Amino acid sequence: MPTFVETTLDCGLRIAAEIDPRGYSASLGYFVRTGARDETDIEAGVSHFLEHMMFKGTKRRSAADVNRELDELGGQSNAYTSEEQTVYYATVLPKYQGRIVDLLTDMMRPSLTDGDFQTERQVILEEIAKYEDSPPFGAFERAMERYFGPRGLGRRILGTNESIQAMTPEIMRAYFSRRYAAENIVLAAAGNVDFDAIVEQATRMTKDWSQLAKAPEPKPDDPSIFPAGISDEETIETPDAAQAYLVRVSPSPKISDPARYATRLMATILGDESGSRFFWEMIDTGRAESAAIWPQEFADCGAMFTYLACAPEDLTANRNSINTLIEQVIKDGCEEDELARAKSKTIASCIMASDRPSNRLFGVGNGWQMRGEYVELEEMLARYEQVTLADIAAAAKQSLVPAATETFALAGALL
Repeated sequence: MPTFVETTLDCGLRIAAEIDPRGYSASLGYFVRTGARDETDIEAGVSHFLEHMMFKGTKRRSAADVNRELDELGGQSNAYTSEEQTVYYATVLPKYQGRIVDLLTDMMRPSLTDGDFQTERQVILEEIAKYEDSPPFGAFERAMERYFGPRGLGRRILGTNESIQAMTPEIMRAYFSRRYAAENIVLAAAGNVDFDAIVEQATRMTKDWSQLAKAPEPKPDDPSIFPAGISDEETIETPDAAQAYLVRVSPSPKISDPARYATRLMATILGDESGSRFFWEMIDTGRAESAAIWPQEFADCGAMFTYLACAPEDLTANRNSINTLIEQVIKDGCEEDELARAKSKTIASCIMASDRPSNRLFGVGNGWQMRGEYVELEEMLARYEQVTLADIAAAAKQSLVPAATETFALAGALL
């Protein structure tokens, strides 16, 4: 059985690992508690920008060295930025544990040169343009902005053209000094890992992290001024779009709320990509290309997303059908057999995902970083099994209240 161990180094870095000697691989990652919600207007997009810059070289390695070593280790590696975290991770053979810890730890103290900054700025701008050219044409960002406001959780992860163009290396370095402090980072591991060796190596390599001088906090945003490049219009008009897209946001449990398990199962019953009420009513009948509902959990709240993609002329009828399906769940709840199927699907997915240390890494890292909690697989499965029909009904009333689902963004034809 896997075992969980954790420690905190003198510098403040937390290390957590789920050790399974039966595994054929070792997954490790740095989970930094910083994301779009931590930025001010002048920093909009800097968390994601920094994610790119972390691969551009350190005092010990050039950008070419970083990428060559990742290739030499022969595993899988990547990074991502969200509203609340920036994560750098890799999966390698156990014999390469020392090398990947050395590389990832070195990357956590990047060079951040002016030249690399200017080069990567163009990459980010191209990424924004590419994203805006892809369906659903910024509808998710607009929905988040309208629901949470244009700052905090509503701030765009990529930033805007305006914010990236105005960004400076000094702004990025100051943000890095505040947000990449050791006490704000978790080093997580899963699979066939040697925890003692990780701790020894990390202790040696991070002994000077506590010396990172933190820049002053930036001037607070003026709430009377709307951020550049952002609109609060409910409709995004894209005349050349072949389809219409609807995105709604409503309340949902936060990441530490025990009700999140019932909410996830409720969303599976109502709007999973296969076998759900949305599927049989909208997808199987050919009325829509996509119709789904799912929760996203944050540190202090959650958000339930409802998504519809269909032909423009079918949008109003399909929206009404979704409203009817939602109202039925609020009024009548769900059937016992629906709950049983949702549990089976979810539990099977959890078990199959647990076979890969790369999947378990995120459970370990996210749980320890965001909740200070480790949930072993058996405990997670038990929490799903314990969900009742009454729990589903309560989840529906919390997250599907009609008045709360009226925050949405639309791309394509008008309603």
